[in-house]
Amino acid sequence: MPPAHSRTDRTEAATAQVRAPAARTRGGLRLIGTYTLGSVIYRVLKALLGPILWAIWRPQTEGLHHVPESGAAILASNHLAVFDSVFLPLVVKRHITFIAKSDYFTGRGVGGLLTRTFMRAVGAIPVDRAGGDAAQASLGTGKRVLSEGQLFGIYPEGTRSPDGRLYRGKTGVARLALETGACVVPVAMMNTGELQPIGRRLPRFGRARLKIGPPLDFSRYSGLVGDRTVERAVTDEVMDALRELSGQDYVDEYAANVKKKDKGA
Repeated sequence: MPPAHSRTDRTEAATAQVRAPAARTRGGLRLIGTYTLGSVIYRVLKALLGPILWAIWRPQTEGLHHVPESGAAILASNHLAVFDSVFLPLVVKRHITFIAKSDYFTGRGVGGLLTRTFMRAVGAIPVDRAGGDAAQASLGTGKRVLSEGQLFGIYPEGTRSPDGRLYRGKTGVARLALETGACVVPVAMMNTGELQPIGRRLPRFGRARLKIGPPLDFSRYSGLVGDRTVERAVTDEVMDALRELSGQDYVDEYAANVKKKDKGA
């Protein structure tokens, strides 16, 4: 058995395993350090839109100090509203890269334009979830982001909760953590589903509330990537942390399956 270490020591060791390369490519863009065209757009739009969005929704955050000031980390959040991918970057100073379904980038009219703008402002990367390789593409993007020592945002449930409850997590978050050595920071969206119910394009006016928990280190499972039992155990630990933070009722079923049942009813 490896010697015991404090949570802080384990977290620092985990994040130190992932270093940013001098240069690589992502989506045809040349990266120099952590600077890309995408990161420049992110910073500009956040600077322009951030104060306006902050004034409208006045986000209240608990536990912000748990987000590492440097190095790779996975921000794993419950998912209640489309704007979850906007609220979190508003309170975290560092650049966060999210995966978002491609529909958010193809909407028409004023609403579609606003959604596209917001998604680009928060650094979201479009992925066609209908494709068979969508999950693999998402994980590949996550690994590249983490290998650059950056923050990667992920929703383990895979889709928004249909009724405000917390649903079973998919194991992609575990695979990312095990393959990269990055710590997982649990993030609970507390009331965003009330501000932006399903079907509403823009959130209502009100104060968004977020709660961030201590980083979870899974280095004890080093070398066990691909072990389904381990990946499920890691995922369940992440979901337990989210349940404790959010206070949501937990449902041991995938949210996507519940939505399919509701459509077929």
